[in-house]
Amino acid sequence: MAAIKDHPLRYALNSELHARPFPSLSAPQVAAYIALRTPGDAATRDRSVDLEHLTALLKHYGAPLPAEHATHYYGPMGKYALKWEQHTEFVTYTVFSDQIGDRPFDPVEFDVFPAEWRRGLNAERITSILLRLVDRPETDDQVVDALNDWFVPESLAVANVLDDAAVVASDFRIDSAGHMRMAVFAAPTTGERRMGRIVQRMCEIETYKSMSMLGFAKVRDFGGQLNDLDTQLNNLMAAMRASDAIAEETLHKLLDVSVQLETLSAETSYRLGATEAYQAIVNQRISALRETRFMSRQGFDEFMMRRYEPAMRTVKSSETRLQLMGARAIRASELLRTRVDVERSAQNQEILASMDKRSDLQLRLQHTVEGLSVVAISYYAVSLASYMLYPLAEPFGVSKGLLTALAVPVVVVLVWGILRRLRRKIQ
Repeated sequence: MAAIKDHPLRYALNSELHARPFPSLSAPQVAAYIALRTPGDAATRDRSVDLEHLTALLKHYGAPLPAEHATHYYGPMGKYALKWEQHTEFVTYTVFSDQIGDRPFDPVEFDVFPAEWRRGLNAERITSILLRLVDRPETDDQVVDALNDWFVPESLAVANVLDDAAVVASDFRIDSAGHMRMAVFAAPTTGERRMGRIVQRMCEIETYKSMSMLGFAKVRDFGGQLNDLDTQLNNLMAAMRASDAIAEETLHKLLDVSVQLETLSAETSYRLGATEAYQAIVNQRISALRETRFMSRQGFDEFMMRRYEPAMRTVKSSETRLQLMGARAIRASELLRTRVDVERSAQNQEILASMDKRSDLQLRLQHTVEGLSVVAISYYAVSLASYMLYPLAEPFGVSKGLLTALAVPVVVVLVWGILRRLRRKIQ
């Protein structure tokens, strides 16, 4: 039986579905997490630099190096375990350690990333997390005592997740050491793979939330410019209604506003589109946790609804406003262009009417000139004919005056007929 030829990308694409497995974790555990983004247009950055930073960290611990052109890595790093992922705009490092200290969220735990290595990074921190994974206490009151001690109660979000597999919590605040704090209280029956999925989703919620907030910052930056363009557009549209408005000048100004709006749309389209995608991931990750309320506290979904969703709605409304303003400017330009065309048509009709009048005058003048030409030519023709007929006057007994009188009508008719025939041929 002949072998079936595979598509050259079949195995590579199938392997991509299994390329980023969740870590297997058990309590107690500490995770130090950092998400880094290259300044400027991170989507078009040199990806090899990301791999160089990973290689430098692994070499520091004498750990196995990643494969060439790798986009993800998971493996031992000395007494730790490292999970590294490369994304479109950022890279993430998660270091797991089962050597949990007595002091919760000790900034020393983040020293797993050496200071010298951090100084060599050509990237900016989007977020960093210290995550504490512990066994769930016997009573919920003990969990509450720990939460009150570790987090700011006013903004604390806490919930039971995955059918009481764990209690997860965070206040989404940056502590004095510059890190976000997250806690996971694992039930005794929760498996290591499920625990790894919970921790991974917690980190992803914070990361994609932070990345989507870049769109909110972008909206605030161009908000003033958008307001100015909106005012200009409204003023120009009001000027269009004025009877004394100079249509072509207004049209040029409208086109200038349209160009500015299109430029602004082009400059912000990627960030606004990415923000929408990141927001969808945040909502999907929260939904995947299948959270239920813990002791009447607000959950992650409720926290995001109150504090995160308004920012995302601002981004979406600004994007919609920008699109509507662009469309409005185009419609106004088309209407004004129609008005300019109508005015030009009226001017052309006036010009044509003036040209018709001039042509009529020229035709009358031409007829007048032709009449004078007939008289002039006839005068000279009669003179020539008289000189030719004078010798015949005496033999026939006719006077010269009578002969000239007889020649005049004949010559005039002949000249008029010849000129008329020539004019018909020309026409």
